[in-house]
Amino acid sequence: MKVLVFGAGGKTGSLVVQKALAAGHEVSVFVRDGFHGANADIHVITGDATDAAEVRGALEGQDAVIDTIGGDAPYKSTDLERTAAHNIVDAMQSGGAKRLVVVSMMGIGDSKEQAPFWYEHILLPTFLRGADKDKTAMEEEVKNSGLEFVIARPPLLLDEPATQQVKVLKVAEKGHKITREDLAQFLVDQLGKTEWLGQAVTVVNS
Repeated sequence: MKVLVFGAGGKTGSLVVQKALAAGHEVSVFVRDGFHGANADIHVITGDATDAAEVRGALEGQDAVIDTIGGDAPYKSTDLERTAAHNIVDAMQSGGAKRLVVVSMMGIGDSKEQAPFWYEHILLPTFLRGADKDKTAMEEEVKNSGLEFVIARPPLLLDEPATQQVKVLKVAEKGHKITREDLAQFLVDQLGKTEWLGQAVTVVNS
């Protein structure tokens, strides 16, 4: 499968690239300033995800998209993720790519009920207050797209080795953390699975 990864320069995005290559996919990355670790197996496309024309050009010939874009300052108001998602959706609707896998975060929509007290009442209204609004708007763009989508809502992300124990939370369950490597594997797995299509799911190790 030909897969285009947005946000590949970030910690999660770079792991997604590794996992996608390991799974045998043909991987392209869409980045602003070049891609660290680029090699002959990775097609690097330089551009701005807020530029609709550049996104449309990058999506030509692709089968699927994994969007891991995230702001560097989640406490600041921004529309980066919503704008990027709008451009990605628009390009996919007019092209051949149909599968869209996106990273959001726990606390958006009904997943707020799955957040522990400290996450819901301390982290969300302070450090994550800007990301909260942007990701909510981003999710709406994806949900209204008519595409084959999966939205992954991770809680606290850990830079630790994979546990290979990823769980999708049920409505009444609480989630606390997940490693970036486990999240990246879950995202790549959704390229070929149908279990969570059309849903936003909270994914955790514990």
